Amino acid sequence: MNNKERFRDGLRAMPIIAILRGITPDEVPAVCDQLWEAGITILEVPLNSPDALQSIKLAVQHVGDRQLVGGGTALTPAEVHAVAAAGGQFIVSPNTNLDVIWETIANSMVSIPGFLTPSEAFAALKAGAHYLKLFPARPFGSAYVRDLQIVLKARILAVGGVGVDDMGEFLGLCAGVGIGSALYKPGSTPEEVGARARELTARCRELLGAGKPGARKA
Repeated sequence: MNNKERFRDGLRAMPIIAILRGITPDEVPAVCDQLWEAGITILEVPLNSPDALQSIKLAVQHVGDRQLVGGGTALTPAEVHAVAAAGGQFIVSPNTNLDVIWETIANSMVSIPGFLTPSEAFAALKAGAHYLKLFPARPFGSAYVRDLQIVLKARILAVGGVGVDDMGEFLGLCAGVGIGSALYKPGSTPEEVGARARELTARCRELLGAGKPGARKA
């Protein structure tokens, strides 16, 4: 199974991406275990975290095939290459950079560029992006996603300010949501991360059981 298929299946099982901005290498194993126990299998380490590449490498070694690990806040092809060398399986960016998309695809990783406007979205899709990261999602809300999907028909991930209280409105329209500070903050203990993760996944399962994400396409 390739990275794209694993990413798709991970989102279908639990459409939450854990954004671990600020995590340090020493924290990685315990935090990964807590997220796994809660049911979260897609883990993003933003590159503006301390020793991010080392954290990605350690996470990949620790989780094996049970979880996917990728690099976030990737701004250049060189950063994409570095994440690939560390074993990362997907790339997330805050912007639409065609060179980053092409380098991601060249390294057989899942491409998830950030976008805000329809023009950025169509440019990213034409370049081969697998998913689109709507960022920041919360200020624009689900109504914006609904309007975008009329013309885009794309797999959108809502990121930026999304938490347990509003994830439902996005899951009804998106392939998944990226959760950052509502899940992990620098200084959080693994147990605190685990408690937040269980709350988020319980809410997600409740929504899935109720059929809320009817339009979700992973």
